[in-house]
Amino acid sequence: MSEREIDQKLVESAQGGDKHAFDALVVKYQRKVARLLSRFLYDHAEIEDVTQEAFIKAYRALPLFRGDSAFYTWLYRIAINAAKNHLVAQGRRAPTSTEFDAEEAEGFEDATQLQDINTPESLLQSKQTGATINAAMDALPDELRHAIVLREIDGLSYEEIAEAMSCPIGTVRSRIFRAREAVAEKLRPLLDTSQDRRW
Repeated sequence: MSEREIDQKLVESAQGGDKHAFDALVVKYQRKVARLLSRFLYDHAEIEDVTQEAFIKAYRALPLFRGDSAFYTWLYRIAINAAKNHLVAQGRRAPTSTEFDAEEAEGFEDATQLQDINTPESLLQSKQTGATINAAMDALPDELRHAIVLREIDGLSYEEIAEAMSCPIGTVRSRIFRAREAVAEKLRPLLDTSQDRRW
């Protein structure tokens, strides 16, 4: 049985009134949703609150879920909307410019493949690289950041991303390409790579 089929069984049980089934979905996806929301919200308490709000909204909307998309795809949309609503309510909005503030960046977990050996110099460089990647990701326009996060961090296929973002696969490919190029551009000075090389 695939993950999607397992989720569908849990959803059907939850729709039938089994609260333990929905609890199982919360346990399964809570960390994934929180990690997604951490791309928009920086305060840990805010991330927890909006994650909880997303699951509450999902629970209330559960009777409307028909299984046309994967449960996580559906939940992803709800979580993104909850984050956007939260930011609007706070009088803030997600960054959309191509500029970035390096001070806001923390280490980025997917930068580990850029490490050589754990010397102080390489550790410093990997920390700087991680901070640069994180800041470059935060600076991406919403649609590019959503696409690259879904692909590189959540591991979704192009088809799943197209479904989650309600756009054609060609648009997804273009957004991911543009996001990678923007991140690579910020990394070039740090890694001392020429413009025709990819990172």
